[in-house]
Amino acid sequence: MADRRPLVFSLYRGLARALTPLFNLLFWLRSRSGKELPARKGERFGRSATSRPAGKLVWIHAASVGETVSVLPLVDELTGSGNKVLLTTVTVTAAQLAQGRLPEGAIHQFMPFDAPGPICRFLDHWSPDLAMVVESEIWPCLFDEMRSRQTPFVLLNGRLSDRSYRSWARFPRISGYLFRCLDMVLAQSAADGERFRLLGCRNVSTPGNLKFDAPDPAVDEGQATALLAQTGARPVWLAALTHPGEDEIVLEAFGRLTEEFPGLLLVLVPRHPVRTDDIAAMIDSRGLRAARRSLDQAIETDTDVYLGDTLGEMGLFYRLAPVTFLGGSFNDAGGHNPVEAALSGSALVTGPRVANARAVYKDFWSRRASLKAELPENLADSVGSLLRDADAARAQAERARALVEAGRGALAETLKVLQPMLGKAGPATDDPLPRGRA
Repeated sequence: MADRRPLVFSLYRGLARALTPLFNLLFWLRSRSGKELPARKGERFGRSATSRPAGKLVWIHAASVGETVSVLPLVDELTGSGNKVLLTTVTVTAAQLAQGRLPEGAIHQFMPFDAPGPICRFLDHWSPDLAMVVESEIWPCLFDEMRSRQTPFVLLNGRLSDRSYRSWARFPRISGYLFRCLDMVLAQSAADGERFRLLGCRNVSTPGNLKFDAPDPAVDEGQATALLAQTGARPVWLAALTHPGEDEIVLEAFGRLTEEFPGLLLVLVPRHPVRTDDIAAMIDSRGLRAARRSLDQAIETDTDVYLGDTLGEMGLFYRLAPVTFLGGSFNDAGGHNPVEAALSGSALVTGPRVANARAVYKDFWSRRASLKAELPENLADSVGSLLRDADAARAQAERARALVEAGRGALAETLKVLQPMLGKAGPATDDPLPRGRA
């Protein structure tokens, strides 16, 4: 018997439909803080000025920068084999990255709000032959709507933490209905795959983590040479992808480190460059001098902090610093994937809160490929230990790169599993039951 929609889904859909007019206010508020692009408002309501391309269209939804970076090699492979690709994101930073990196044959759009009207307009307009959401993008209205459409629906590079699994498992009827909307789950690890199976997913495979197949971060060698000349022989460390509340931790650690390392330069790269003015004011209030990358300000001998407030240059910033603190790990952001840092040869330090990539970090920590600062007040000690011993920092960075190299291969395996769906339209699943059947 077909799954009956749980009452909570009907209530959610009804509420989302009723509140859709208020999304105009939400969009305006987000635009004021740089989180939306006013000129592309229609996309967030399922309306597009771009026509659907002819031929087979694969839709991939990657919420933010990390997910976008992980699927770009897949986009390259899909377009290279003749498919058209629609890539959607939520964040402006991910959109800007995509616009600069997408190959010919790929289109970027913003993901519409999760309400019946915007979602249906989006799906009716684009009519994808294959739909994929990345990692843990679980949108109730989207999932519910995909159940009624004859489009293969896949969770790509899926991850599900123990905490998230326990939360979903408390509501088996809701989670069972939701996860059975998927035709297939491609999980990052065996543990992730088992958690998806327990929640009702019927067709689960584990090709591995696509983030391990990321290419080495791009670096403009001319820019790198110029900036390295400006830093000279100064000791340098990088605080990468910081979130609100972490900049204060970083600056406090910097103050302590300068007592041991005279001339120390901090390269500070916020996760969202829109926060740079606030961070610059914070630096100034501490009596420190900052230079900003976006303003093309040089690193002078008296520059304390170099603000990397641009997009698409993380490879350059990693190149400047032999030691990196990776942000999002002292707050609820859940950490950032360490692969890019590992491929750059910078020795890594993180905080303990890395739920977004816990399995990866567990290997990094246990194999001495990264240091973990358990508390914010431990950050200076961890960074200092690597600045103090260059050989130890290089050895740690080499172990991290070796771990990444050993984890490669997920892209090829993912393409192999997807091939039956890429070869024809319509649901492709090993489950003999139609979509929506228990």
